[in-house]
Amino acid sequence: MLDRMSDAALPPDRPDDHRHRRRAILETAARLICEKGYEGTSIQDIAAACQLTKAGLYHHIRSKEHLLLEIMNYGMDLFEDQVVTPVLPILDPLERLYSCMERNLMLVTEERSKEITIILHEHATLTGEARAQINARKKRYVRFLEGSFAEAVRAGRLRPLHPKVAAFAFLGMVLWIYKWFKPDGAIKEDELVRVMQQLFFGGLERGDAAPAARRPRAKPPANSP
Repeated sequence: MLDRMSDAALPPDRPDDHRHRRRAILETAARLICEKGYEGTSIQDIAAACQLTKAGLYHHIRSKEHLLLEIMNYGMDLFEDQVVTPVLPILDPLERLYSCMERNLMLVTEERSKEITIILHEHATLTGEARAQINARKKRYVRFLEGSFAEAVRAGRLRPLHPKVAAFAFLGMVLWIYKWFKPDGAIKEDELVRVMQQLFFGGLERGDAAPAARRPRAKPPANSP
């Protein structure tokens, strides 16, 4: 995975060149925006970090806001590939939610997942149709969580609850972690997952639900799709 590239050093055209170059630009831009903020990062900064001229960068993007939209869509692609898609086949709704929380936590705490951080931190920066597009993708995840909570209640796996409140409580608990979690800190990812699952689900599970400690751990998601 490339962090830097130059106009002169670009490889010969191949069928996957466009995807490769797009990923390199999005990942480099995401790193800069995470470090300096969207407003504090200029197109010239991004072009220089990619070792492109501004004209070379504009060959790949239409505008700075379009670039931000592309980063967020890329981040949502990662999120759907690494969190949502793998848990869809899990029939037990409570186990699905446990796995979803684990995968969500692992992705948010992944140091290199800058695109996910930008979705969380720059959520109000996009305007108009671009914001509506990203919000629609976010809402699909909220509806998925609502449906899983409602299904878990119907199946007797969770105590009666309001699915929408549970979904947003789940998200609030998980997505705020990027603000304080340090990959090199005292709390490691696997311990964080275990504690967060116990805190969230401990008061919601019915007495006959399997204890979290006996649940099989989902495989942590890879960094790239």
